[in-house]
Amino acid sequence: MPLLPGAEPFRRDGGEVGVLVCHGFTGSPQSVRPWAEYLADQGLTVALPLLPGHGTRWQELQITTWQDWYAEVDRELRALTERCSKVFVCGLSMGGALALRLAAKHGDAVSGVAVVNPGNKIHDAAAPLLPVLRHVVRSTKGITSDIAKPGAREVGYDRVPLHAAYALRRFFQQVDSELPRVTQPLLVMTSPQDHVVRPVDSERILARVSSTDVRQTLLERSYHVATLDHDAEQIFRETFAFISRLAPEAGTGTRAGSAEAGAHEGTAASGGA
Repeated sequence: MPLLPGAEPFRRDGGEVGVLVCHGFTGSPQSVRPWAEYLADQGLTVALPLLPGHGTRWQELQITTWQDWYAEVDRELRALTERCSKVFVCGLSMGGALALRLAAKHGDAVSGVAVVNPGNKIHDAAAPLLPVLRHVVRSTKGITSDIAKPGAREVGYDRVPLHAAYALRRFFQQVDSELPRVTQPLLVMTSPQDHVVRPVDSERILARVSSTDVRQTLLERSYHVATLDHDAEQIFRETFAFISRLAPEAGTGTRAGSAEAGAHEGTAASGGA
């Protein structure tokens, strides 16, 4: 199945500090690629995988589960821990939930977590009906490109398959139950004006984790896909500052890209989920 333009995964070898970046539900690596590239440009070793069922057509997402999505980032994290002395996890939206579960499950193998508009619950009134509704209605309208910046666009699906929405709901419930196991330093960046994930999700996450080193930043000028919005540079700088504080050796790596990264380096970043 051909990938949508910009949906390619991104990897670049750098120094001994690694970062795993996770994209969101129905989106693709394109939505967070500028974030990943910025961190790679600072000399970090960066991995940004494409989640199963994403980056092609929405019908492919229909036949995947949250376990498939999590297994992909779990594999990437294990690979980074073999290559790097310290590893951080980052994510947007559902990618933030994936990052938090990695932290809960892997403990000291994760040195810190940075998330942007992390999802914790599907608030739609129809959500409790998904177990039945998904067998009657195949899909609903898409949730991509919630961006305030004129001209910015996210590469993702224009439809949300309800089987996948049901899987997402179950995943959020699973992660919510595991949040007390998150003890790592945590940076939460939240858009007060978000039309996809309610800001209250960030507040619940902050209230439920066991982390003591916690910081929240408000992204006042951006909507949901803030990594492509007006506050993108703020996100990038604050993430690197967060990592550098916890891993002073960060940024001492090379800028030489891997063969895969080099192959995709010219791909324009235009949007994300």
